[in-house]
Amino acid sequence: MNVLKIQEQIKAFFLEDIGEGDVTNQLLFQGAGRTEGELLAKQSGILSGVKCIEVGYQLLDPSIHVTLHKHDGDTLEKGERIATIEGPVEHLLTGERVILNLLQHMSGIATITKKVVNELNNSDIRVCDTRKTFPGLRMFEKYAVTCGGGFNHRKGLYDGIMLKDNHIAFAGSISNAVQMLREQTGHMVKIEVETENQDEVIEAVQAGADIIMFDNCTPEEADRYAKLVPQSIITEISGGITLDNIASYRDTDVDYISLGFITQSAPALDISFNLKESRKYTK
Repeated sequence: MNVLKIQEQIKAFFLEDIGEGDVTNQLLFQGAGRTEGELLAKQSGILSGVKCIEVGYQLLDPSIHVTLHKHDGDTLEKGERIATIEGPVEHLLTGERVILNLLQHMSGIATITKKVVNELNNSDIRVCDTRKTFPGLRMFEKYAVTCGGGFNHRKGLYDGIMLKDNHIAFAGSISNAVQMLREQTGHMVKIEVETENQDEVIEAVQAGADIIMFDNCTPEEADRYAKLVPQSIITEISGGITLDNIASYRDTDVDYISLGFITQSAPALDISFNLKESRKYTK
């Protein structure tokens, strides 16, 4: 992830949460001195988002020192320390929630992605994400997928051409849509076509698509469609695939399986932030 983009996003998250100031911590702990806190895993999983800890606390207070004990992509066991943070107690607690939210969400995505990759158990098929991400979080969510052993589909509408059912319907056909695009794009731009049946797969091949997606198909249909596609064309399956049934697609002869649920529905990994010591302050 680009550090400048991380800073920009986290700054916006802090502004939303802190507003004019953290009333609780300003009143209780302003000038109270420095202390240490620990980020601890409360359940096992895959870690993602440690850069958010470092960048977030540096934005709040450059004097805060972060020591990482685990790194992105590492397996976490319940009770393990992720990081130790030392600094003014006021600022440690002010940044706690935003940083925890990101860390828990990203680690949850990395964890479910790893489960999917392990369940599929076929290194010849790449598991990838989709654009089913939450506004403002796409950069973080797509990075988390890679921490879990997955790959990224296009980042947005700007970095890849993908013809879906509504595009095709309005253009009149797959052939028309691909031809219109070819006439206006250079050789570096790839075109992906979403297909729903065998006839559309054949048409996409004949139209010269670079990537063909088989949408909402069974493993048997995917195998049948894949046999119609030359090796020079990348194949992808998407739609209707879950953690419970992905193993049934293990032997399909495709290149990618794209999954919306790994970003859209991933449960957060339980992570806590605890101060190492408790002191009483008087005013």
